[in-house]
Amino acid sequence: MGAVTTRRRSPGRTTPPETRTKPHEPTWRAKLRRDWPLLVMNLPMLLIVVAFWWVPALGNVIAFQDYNPYTDGILGSPVIGFTNFALLFQDPQFIRAITNTLSITAFQLVFYFPVPILLALLLNSIVSAKLRAFVQGVVYMPFFFSWVLVIAVFQQMFGGAGLLAQTLRQHGHEGVDLMTNSDTFILLLTSQTIWKDAGWGAIIFLAALSTIDPNLYEAAAVDGARRWRRMWHITLPGLRPVIVLLLILRLGDALNVGFEQFMLQRSAVGSEASEVFDTFVYWSGIRTGDLGYGAAAGLFKGVVGLLLIIAANRVAHAFGERGVYSRS
Repeated sequence: MGAVTTRRRSPGRTTPPETRTKPHEPTWRAKLRRDWPLLVMNLPMLLIVVAFWWVPALGNVIAFQDYNPYTDGILGSPVIGFTNFALLFQDPQFIRAITNTLSITAFQLVFYFPVPILLALLLNSIVSAKLRAFVQGVVYMPFFFSWVLVIAVFQQMFGGAGLLAQTLRQHGHEGVDLMTNSDTFILLLTSQTIWKDAGWGAIIFLAALSTIDPNLYEAAAVDGARRWRRMWHITLPGLRPVIVLLLILRLGDALNVGFEQFMLQRSAVGSEASEVFDTFVYWSGIRTGDLGYGAAAGLFKGVVGLLLIIAANRVAHAFGERGVYSRS
């Protein structure tokens, strides 16, 4: 028999790694042939967004013009640069509107934002399906009421001739009119918002609760965890991504606290307490006809909202949350 020779691998020699080829990236033509039904299906909505959002957004150019819609128009109005923005920060009404808006936003973040979460936890803990459906219907209903109706209801309850004032007078006390008290206006606003919107806001958190695996609760109960422990270690971590997402969106919408709610109560409490950003744009831009000045205020609001969303989203990424968007 011939000697069988074996080739030994030297200790310092390694085999070259296998070359891995990346999957072939399809061209844009291939993607178009593959996805054209989806593109056609989304085309009507895309046209609506372009026609009613992007094209009107080009009108923000009047914020940098001495705009006169009746004689010059957009093309003929002289460009004045950032003059409108400089006038904004010299206007004491604008500063007051910004201060009131941020104060209301901060107050409602503390006293309104947790209410839908607590309401969702309460509804989720109701065992009876019929009782849960009844309670949900009751708390959802005010969302469909207009602000005119909501304020009328509060007027009948807390106004000078309302139920609370009449009850106090019948018992020998002086009646109160909370609807015209500018010092407690922020409490009144938050109460109205909670009554109207908390039930509807709880829907998102109820949907998030339905995605939590029930086996986690069963395993925790077997290990001896009580209800509060299960809520703290299972329910709230399951809700955390949704809470962070809605908190970021609310921070980005910090300068938008509503319009109708304040306009309807402006005459009762005065402009000192009810002047917010949206009402300032209406009174100083639309009512006076100074559309360039109002456009400057609106553009400032949009830029600040964008910056707040980006900053809040980065903070969410720093804490390990996905946020509104994340890099792929």
